[in-house]
Amino acid sequence: MTTTTDLVAYEEALATYDPVMGLEVHVELGTRTKMFCGCSTELGAEPNSQTCPTCLGLPGALPVVNEIGVESAIKIGLALNCEIAEWCRFARKNYFYPDMPKNFQTSQYDEPIAFNGYLDVQLEDGEIFRVQIERAHMEEDTGKSLHVGGATGRIHGASHSLLDYNRAGIPLIEIVTKPIEGAGERAPEVAKAYVAELRELIKALNVSEARMDKGQMRCDVNLSLRPHGREEFGTRSETKNVNSLRSVERAARFEIQRHAAVLNSGGTIIQETRHFHEEDGSTTSGRIKDNAEDYRYFPEPDLVPVAPARAWVEELRGGLPELPRLRRNRLREDWGISEDVMQTILNAGAVDPIVATIAEGADAASARKWWMGELARNANETGRALDELPVTPAQVARIAALVAAGDLNDKLAKQVVEGVLAGEGTPDEIVEKRGLKVVSDDGALGAAVDEAIAGNAAIADKIRGGKVAAVGALVGAVMKTTRGQADAARVKELILERLGVEG
Repeated sequence: MTTTTDLVAYEEALATYDPVMGLEVHVELGTRTKMFCGCSTELGAEPNSQTCPTCLGLPGALPVVNEIGVESAIKIGLALNCEIAEWCRFARKNYFYPDMPKNFQTSQYDEPIAFNGYLDVQLEDGEIFRVQIERAHMEEDTGKSLHVGGATGRIHGASHSLLDYNRAGIPLIEIVTKPIEGAGERAPEVAKAYVAELRELIKALNVSEARMDKGQMRCDVNLSLRPHGREEFGTRSETKNVNSLRSVERAARFEIQRHAAVLNSGGTIIQETRHFHEEDGSTTSGRIKDNAEDYRYFPEPDLVPVAPARAWVEELRGGLPELPRLRRNRLREDWGISEDVMQTILNAGAVDPIVATIAEGADAASARKWWMGELARNANETGRALDELPVTPAQVARIAALVAAGDLNDKLAKQVVEGVLAGEGTPDEIVEKRGLKVVSDDGALGAAVDEAIAGNAAIADKIRGGKVAAVGALVGAVMKTTRGQADAARVKELILERLGVEG
């Protein structure tokens, strides 16, 4: 849809107001079973086939806490430099919505498992910005509504709705920042960088795939403006369920411009939830935002408190992996590249594919070349992430090895990449089927070299006269004759030998 919301220029908004953000990120944990029952969490099952009396909230059904869910929450808290509660408990968050079968969500309210932390994020110019973390708490996901018959896929205008409760009860961690102040005009960039860094951290911890496109990680962008020099926060809006890094940035930018337009015209910002629209980067009103008291939180009577032993917490702390920013710095030094190049690799989502390709035997330069070159181009053209391409790091490493051995040149290797992406087989099978191997045998090349010299007598005379650089034209002629399969270095040597010229 196209919005008609009034906006002011971004620069004009920042000339008058300071943006203050709060980011709430929900992460679906990669546990095999749900948070409070034994139902499977596997994606793609038939609707309502992964449910039981507990996650459907039927009378008499009692929940049991998923231990791996608690462990994952502690790992996330530790990685975010949080304090881990010695004792905490779950609460019921009461509200009615069709995809919440119990009419309440089991969550944590004033006693989260992790609190008071921070995450340092690196902006595109290398600046480090510290985002303070208020809390990370455990809860369960809701079901999924499918609104049918309308033009927008939302409930307004739909003829009916379908409900799938397979997702109801899947473990969630909600990570809530403290108010993010001082970012100024870079606030949207900070929001994007924070969610990106958080996603990398979650993946490094191996507690979730954190795929935003699949709803495994989603962000609510809270934003308010206050006039320069004022300490009191403005009224905030909350843009719900933003599901890509680019969209997080666009949502924050749009809301800055919208808030400024309302305030400049003498209007009042309404505290509300808003929907984000991918097609034009706009937001539209959802519902008036309830205060926490409206949820009527009270302790969950059917679950015992969670009191993680300090020895267990320290054991988990000792087992944390190398965190993403430290890992990137190490890799950057190992690969001998600049921060700008590493940032480009990070933005492309190529760090892990490159690392995996190196582990399969490729050198760092070759791995970067293929993932950031031909494969990145294909990903952009097809609208896919690099890790969604139908090619494995082992296959990329094999292509690099064929080039290093002289069996392929870059032009032929690109055809092999094309074949792998098309599902034609392994790199070696494609080389064989397409007849792509480099020709380096002198006998096979001799006729093509003689033909090129005979057909370009003037150029041959220049080379004999000392203009050795002109040999490139004859090499090109041979490459054309051999459809790019000749070994260019050997071709040059043969031409110079034929012409009696030193290389």
